[in-house]
Amino acid sequence: MAETQSAPNGTLLSEKKPLDTTSAAHSSVSSFKSTSSQIAPADTPASSQTTGAGASQEEEEEWQPPKNGPLKTPITKPMKAAKPPGSPKLNSEQQTKYATVLASVSSWETLPATTAKNAPQAALEDHERMWLTRECLLRYLRATKWNTAAALKRLQSTLSWRREYGADTFTADYISPENETGKQLVLGYDNDARPCLYLNPAKQNTKMSDRQIHHLCYMLDRTVDMMPSGQESACLLINFKGAASGTVPSVGQARAVLNILQGHNPERLGKALISELPWYVSTFFKMISPFIDPVTREKMKFNEELKNYVPKEQLWNAYNGGELDFVYDHAAYWPAFAAETDKRRAAYRERWERAGKRIGEYEEYLRGGNHPTLQQVLEEAEGGNPVGDKDADLAAAGVAKMSV
Repeated sequence: MAETQSAPNGTLLSEKKPLDTTSAAHSSVSSFKSTSSQIAPADTPASSQTTGAGASQEEEEEWQPPKNGPLKTPITKPMKAAKPPGSPKLNSEQQTKYATVLASVSSWETLPATTAKNAPQAALEDHERMWLTRECLLRYLRATKWNTAAALKRLQSTLSWRREYGADTFTADYISPENETGKQLVLGYDNDARPCLYLNPAKQNTKMSDRQIHHLCYMLDRTVDMMPSGQESACLLINFKGAASGTVPSVGQARAVLNILQGHNPERLGKALISELPWYVSTFFKMISPFIDPVTREKMKFNEELKNYVPKEQLWNAYNGGELDFVYDHAAYWPAFAAETDKRRAAYRERWERAGKRIGEYEEYLRGGNHPTLQQVLEEAEGGNPVGDKDADLAAAGVAKMSV
């Protein structure tokens, strides 16, 4: 007998028996594949912000550090040469599985309020619907090796965990005491336009508490806010120089952090550049190695030349090879960082609302890129002129038509 699991809406999910939406998804893929002509995307709330003389001039200008002293605020854009590598094209089976997951999550009206067994249900909120983007669904599918039932279970689990953990309630004021020494900061972008999150254990300034873990959760979310259009992952730079043995987390704490990184931010890690490890940290990594996913482990680089991964112009000069003169001044950095990420989140949400508040929206559009909205894809496909030439986008349009 096939093993089954319950979806948030009560539907039974089976690995051997696909959801009822699979046949519809097949039909959508086939029908939209037959109309593959390409047209130029119409202006969107995002693309309209990237057109015009002022915006074009800004795009052409190279990022430059301040000339009147060290930088004390976040860097808001990557170097011109830094470009996201792009996402791999989906095959027909992956297209159908994506369309199946999209159809299922589009039907969600409630979710468990916590991760506890038999937890009460609570209505799906707008910020949670906005989180369920096209790329989000694909990240969870890749993380579960394209097992649709497992992807749906993990998507539900993350949303319930965020509710229980309070991840969407953490404020800059609440987190501020944890970051007074700059033990975590987002600064610059790597060669693939990933925002760089620096972790500096030697600057630990508080005793172990829930807020320390909340701090990491908050900074990961803000790192996502700083991603440019077309980028989905981040670069972690972890430097243990000067870190006392007492600042190294316990195995239990490390597993909690790994749960946040691997369990609830799958496919978000692009690179982890780990440097200047004392012997006791090397021992620590050996102890937690069994809990690290093999895919994550492959992205971890130890004691390598950081300038091979991060442009020297945006690599902090406190790190070998860096030329960026940066000084962490909490009174300057923290409010500027909060203001920048608040602004980006507000623009992201405004674009989502203007585009119809749809599950499965495109992150490239939401981050201000020149990409059509899901509504535009739907309308053009309905008229026989699909936007773009990506089969997965056309499948999305077909499922969106069924589920909206």
